[in-house]
Amino acid sequence: MTTMPTLVQNRYIVVSADMHAGAAVYDYKPYLDSKWHDEFESWAQSYYDPWYDLDPGDSPIKAGVASGASSVNWDSPRRIADLNQDGIAGEVIFPNTAPPFFPSGVLTAYSPASREDYERRFAGVKAHNRWMADFCKDAAERRAGVGQIFVNDIDDAVAEIKYIAEAGLRGGVLLPLVEPGAQLPPFYDPRYEPVWATCEEYDVTINHHSTATGPTNVGVGPGLAANALIESNFWPRRLLWQSIFAGVFARYPQLRVVLTEIQAGWVAAQLRILDGIYQAGVEKNWDVGKFVAEAVDGMTMSPTEYFHRNFYICASFMLPVDADVHKTIGDRVMWGADYPHSEGTFPWSREALRATFSAVPPETTARMIGGTAAEVYSFDLDKLAPIAAEIGPTVDEVRTPLVDRPKVPEQSRCAVFIPGYPGF
Repeated sequence: MTTMPTLVQNRYIVVSADMHAGAAVYDYKPYLDSKWHDEFESWAQSYYDPWYDLDPGDSPIKAGVASGASSVNWDSPRRIADLNQDGIAGEVIFPNTAPPFFPSGVLTAYSPASREDYERRFAGVKAHNRWMADFCKDAAERRAGVGQIFVNDIDDAVAEIKYIAEAGLRGGVLLPLVEPGAQLPPFYDPRYEPVWATCEEYDVTINHHSTATGPTNVGVGPGLAANALIESNFWPRRLLWQSIFAGVFARYPQLRVVLTEIQAGWVAAQLRILDGIYQAGVEKNWDVGKFVAEAVDGMTMSPTEYFHRNFYICASFMLPVDADVHKTIGDRVMWGADYPHSEGTFPWSREALRATFSAVPPETTARMIGGTAAEVYSFDLDKLAPIAAEIGPTVDEVRTPLVDRPKVPEQSRCAVFIPGYPGF
């Protein structure tokens, strides 16, 4: 990764590190192996995601879990027009629609529960990755697609990571959530060693994204929705401490891991806790230290040091309360619009940048809203510069405090525009 200027003609080169796309249901068929075509027809005719009903209406910009049927997921010219309107030159694209044989969209589906289910859904994941590679070619300089894997079969996962690298999906790989009850071990288990090794060897960024799946997505009671929302941000965070204390980064120091759409205010406090556990293991002079000594012996640095070398946070639609997060985690934080989700910033991304970054120094803002993402995901800033020169928000624009905010929820459902919203 190389550092390059992230301003052109006094305009920011904005790279959103959290966007979503996917094919329409029947558009996945050409990307499936032919042996699956008959089963695909049966699945496609019966498929309907009940989450679609969460956000009715004609707008293609819908709540994340309800947005899988929106045409903006696959309408390439429409996406480019929308990004231009919002001043976004580049986008990191996570999946959004339901690949073949999924029971629901990728943001809400549980891990496969049987070998038969796995084989069908892995075929669907591969179809999505091949569709994504073609979709990104429509605007190669502006799009970094993220490929999907499952970790049920490590050999399959390794082969697909290699495809993701060779297909030019610069967004890297989406490491799936291993939710409780998934019949898979957590990420500190040695079975994942080939995944880490392959990602480092092929220079593939590892992404973990907040999701609606998890143990609070089942059951009944008035607390269900609130707990699902809270814990959708918690489960992906576990990769931080699971991988650090498993010694992953001592063995694979070049790995890059991005935790996406989970805000950033929690990081500094969490690192203090992890450093305390690490230090207890180094000293081995009290009970906690004895419990963790074996893990610490496999580490070469403290958790904070690993974070600042190997981890990034995409806080997505960063809140005003997050504006100073760069003071605690430096240039390890990135901004994302979360298009085409209604909780994201579109079509008010310029206003969202003003709400959050008006008091942040321009050089720091440039890194957080574009420069760091460009490095992590290998965007060519020389190719983005002419685009940003036409559409990018100016320094003066972003430094102008936002007074008249879009009305919530009449005009926007993004928390950025809710005064005093504390975030997660």
